[in-house]
Amino acid sequence: MKIYTKKGDSGETSLFGGQKVPKSSIRISSYGTVDELNSILGMALAEVHTEKTGELLTTVQTQLFVLGADLATPQSNKVRIDRITSDEVQFLEDAIDELEVYLPPLRNFILPGGSKAGATIHYARTVCRRAERITVECSTIEEISPLTIQYLNRLSDFLFVLARYENHNSGTEETPWIPKS
Repeated sequence: MKIYTKKGDSGETSLFGGQKVPKSSIRISSYGTVDELNSILGMALAEVHTEKTGELLTTVQTQLFVLGADLATPQSNKVRIDRITSDEVQFLEDAIDELEVYLPPLRNFILPGGSKAGATIHYARTVCRRAERITVECSTIEEISPLTIQYLNRLSDFLFVLARYENHNSGTEETPWIPKS
């Protein structure tokens, strides 16, 4: 199988189900940003990290493929695909609760950074927020599942906590943000 098809050379692509749309459509931007996020999580996995972080990120990467397919398939489409459910949202909430037990309480905002894995996860969090904003915008134009937005919102919270967890376990102190007075 060849990797290139030449079908997108005119600036259009097909959604699952066959509907052609411009590559500049908000729906394409939405799941394209989810794909970018997934790649950044792959970068985090390439860094030294805890076993727990590796397990969680691998699960999230799999969930992000489902999310991308969900966003790439119109709700009215009869194509049978897996979609994001409340189970994936609950997975993130449970993981947040589990990780927070190990972390000192926040007393200030913190600057993103730390270990290479922790800093990469913080970077992923910001891309997740962008994916969420684009998906919210998409929802004003296209019919998409509200669970996609809920999942991305929870995922950014999870990534914040996971970055803190990874930094804590690597012995890297968080840098508090101290506003100038």
